[in-house]
Amino acid sequence: MAATETAVTEKLEQSIHVDVPPRPGRSCNRELRRPRGAGVAFVVGSGAPRADSEDTLPKPDAPLRGMDDLLVLFHDAEKPRERWRIGTESERIAVRKVDGTHLPYDGPVSVVAIFDQLIREHGWEPEHETDGGPIIALRRGDSSVTLEPGSQIELSGAPYRTVHDGKSESDAHWADLQPVIEDLGLVWLAIGCHPFASVEELGWVPKMRYGVMREYMPTRGSMAGDMMTKTCTVQANLDYASEEDAMRKLRVGLRAQPIVTAMFANSPWNEGRRSGYRSYRALTWLHMDPDRSGLLPFAWKDHPSYLDYVEWALQAPMFLVKRKGKAYYNTGQTFRSFMEDGFQGIRASYGDWVEHLSTLFPEVRLKNTLEYRGADVQRPEMLFALPALWKGLLYDEDSFRALEGLVDRWSFPGVERQRDALARYGVRTRFMNRETADWAGEILELAEAGLRRIGAQDRAGEDETALLRPLRALLETSRCPADVLLAEVADDFPSRDAVIRVAAL
Repeated sequence: MAATETAVTEKLEQSIHVDVPPRPGRSCNRELRRPRGAGVAFVVGSGAPRADSEDTLPKPDAPLRGMDDLLVLFHDAEKPRERWRIGTESERIAVRKVDGTHLPYDGPVSVVAIFDQLIREHGWEPEHETDGGPIIALRRGDSSVTLEPGSQIELSGAPYRTVHDGKSESDAHWADLQPVIEDLGLVWLAIGCHPFASVEELGWVPKMRYGVMREYMPTRGSMAGDMMTKTCTVQANLDYASEEDAMRKLRVGLRAQPIVTAMFANSPWNEGRRSGYRSYRALTWLHMDPDRSGLLPFAWKDHPSYLDYVEWALQAPMFLVKRKGKAYYNTGQTFRSFMEDGFQGIRASYGDWVEHLSTLFPEVRLKNTLEYRGADVQRPEMLFALPALWKGLLYDEDSFRALEGLVDRWSFPGVERQRDALARYGVRTRFMNRETADWAGEILELAEAGLRRIGAQDRAGEDETALLRPLRALLETSRCPADVLLAEVADDFPSRDAVIRVAAL
């Protein structure tokens, strides 16, 4: 490991009470050896399930035998179009209504107090990393409430056939939370970044991985602390039918994502002042660990494969390995090295691979679904425009092909150069020699056409284009949500009361 990574690991071992064996002296940069022998059939970008899997995923503690076991998650997730669903995840910040101070993890007015009431009164079940350890999540059926490092609260709903159904479930779950936070004197802020607190003022959720991230990530990106503790997103999760379908959706999604980020820009304040960016959240992602985030240049080539994604993931550094409730800090070791060499006698398992994939943060992430992650969280009336947009673009083949034709001419260097301007100005800037609002309007029209052809209706007989109306109203005046906020609160150093008035739910 590099000297900085070694120092970070030593600091973690001293500050967190876990059993950590002595550190090995071996290098962490050797090539992955792929085991050979009878009964091991490697699938390399073939689009077919591995021969010996019979569509059954390995158990979490199953040892990794080779490339087969890295690819099987993606092949197993493939499903025919009639089984496609769409899921939504959204995060919120809670602050004290009287003064805007942040919500801590523990204490009389805290995350734990909220969780305790949800467990007692609404049937949620607690989840812990270790027996008797702190609560880090809640689960009820297929839905979960989880925590980001700075006590941002995230609701992940079950996947549904229609975005209407996902919205109904989400509205019901947030309705459970509303009287709880009101009883505690809190308000939700529907905004993509905490507008008041500094990283130093925000506490950290006591989750093993977050302890590593707190020490390690700032060594890899100057705004990593802001990203982890302050920011909130809305994310759409989509299915795929095959390797070709998954990689097409990844490729086109990465190209279009910066425009979508501008369309949903909704975080203009940071630490009590106007930041100069429509999406401060998007800015933080431009100064993050480049080994695990960004627009994935390998996926911009013609005909990328699962193997390309796996090779990228193998080179990404790990945070830790967990065994029986204990953390072993191999921070900075690549997964390739861990799979080949292990760490302090611990060998790589399938569960380690699944966990590692969740520690990678590209703008579009491939797991058992494709996750479109590049949008600020929104007010409830705008929140489900994000999954509706991606569904209309990618679940209707005509709109999908039209979007490919629209963005295929864009190059990785050209898009990368303009991401800062899109975060700064939203849709009121030029992109690829054209007004961003015009690109956004064309993308919106493709999504609307796709949703009309899909024709999924709610009980009132409206199709899913109804969920895009707030977005259309903004784009017709070349605005993003942050423009609305800044029009209402124009001061460079706004009062907390003013920000809460326009951003609170």
